[in-house]
Amino acid sequence: MGSRLIARILGIAASAALAIAPATAETLYVRAGKLVDTEKGLVLTDRLIRIDDGRVTAVTPWAPPPAGAVVTDWSGYTVLPGLIDMHTHLVDSEQSANVAEPLLHSGADIALLGAKHARDTLAAGFTSVRDVGTFRAFGDVSLRNAIDRGLVEGPRMSVAGAYLTVPGGGGEVTGMAPDVEVPAIMRMGVVTGPADMTVKARRLFQNGADFLKLIATGAVLAAGTEPGAPELTEEEMHAAVAEAARNGSYATAHAHGAEGIKLAIRAGVRSIEHASLIDDEGIALAKAKGVWLVMDIYNGDYIDQVGRRDGWSAEILRKNIETTDAQREGFRKAVRAGVKIAYGTDAGVYPHGMNARQFSYMVRFGMTPMQAIQSATTSAAALMGKSADVGAVSPGHYADMVAVKGDPLADIALLEKVDHVMKGGKLVR
Repeated sequence: MGSRLIARILGIAASAALAIAPATAETLYVRAGKLVDTEKGLVLTDRLIRIDDGRVTAVTPWAPPPAGAVVTDWSGYTVLPGLIDMHTHLVDSEQSANVAEPLLHSGADIALLGAKHARDTLAAGFTSVRDVGTFRAFGDVSLRNAIDRGLVEGPRMSVAGAYLTVPGGGGEVTGMAPDVEVPAIMRMGVVTGPADMTVKARRLFQNGADFLKLIATGAVLAAGTEPGAPELTEEEMHAAVAEAARNGSYATAHAHGAEGIKLAIRAGVRSIEHASLIDDEGIALAKAKGVWLVMDIYNGDYIDQVGRRDGWSAEILRKNIETTDAQREGFRKAVRAGVKIAYGTDAGVYPHGMNARQFSYMVRFGMTPMQAIQSATTSAAALMGKSADVGAVSPGHYADMVAVKGDPLADIALLEKVDHVMKGGKLVR
């Protein structure tokens, strides 16, 4: 009797598996009026994109698919790979005039806020992001995991876990009265020396970080720190790079100042964030070492406009003025020199979902529209080490796509309001 019951259960399970199989291996098609091939830097006309189980399996000239096939008709649109932002802060409150803002929200508040930021980012066409730090450690890990499990709608995330910073440095919550104690969860990455750096970096990886974020210099938005001033030493950063390598990963460095940029590059980081005050020697060093620059050249205008309107501190406004134009000139020089540049915005300084505003700035300061698009697709994917999965619409890649009316190569600002978004073959909007 027992064996018959077992056989019956197995038979039911097998039938259920057969019933489920077509759904998990579903074949879909997208008709693209124009398709931006970011790998070759070309625009293809009237293409049929086949999607199996969430990944692209073929891109061919248009021909009617099999009868009864599910087809998303984007024949009136230009189709691009899902966009990638390499410098976001989804799991924090957005920047405000209040230096105590990070202390005003519970972990639950920040989790729910992060879910909203993720949804807004995805709806804007950014199907992948690198989230480069949060004050409340590991909130980004939880959001990434929730998105991966389908509990929250958002982009694919690569996360840092926390900032690795010196005490009172650019990755700390600063500006408090001396007797105000910042919670330990917000100081998980505070380090004092190379040995401590190894311990803290290891802990981040043990708790789910994908890569390390080093705060090599002071910050524009951290009270009491100066963007041009080095903070972490080369030895401390080298310890982080070594620990990242042991975990099959890499480190990136927030570095505004010229000296801090060069220290971080010599320490072996994979990319430099901001690079606001980079000099010619730093540009040459980045080029020689193959280090990526991620330069947020839009948000200086936002900080100046909104910061003045909303009463941000005079210190922040001064530091923003001192770095904005210099950063844009450094960007122009880096483009001319052929340095590798990936798209990153510092979203969170300004509202999430406005990530695409930077494209027009990148074109204004030296990139072609195709280069700007590639910086947010193939280049960003290469920096993350995920070229096999994202950054292109070609066989093997996730079916992450956006569609816009018109030609973004003629008017890059069209990307600021995409018409449709698809992630993994699922239509988001």
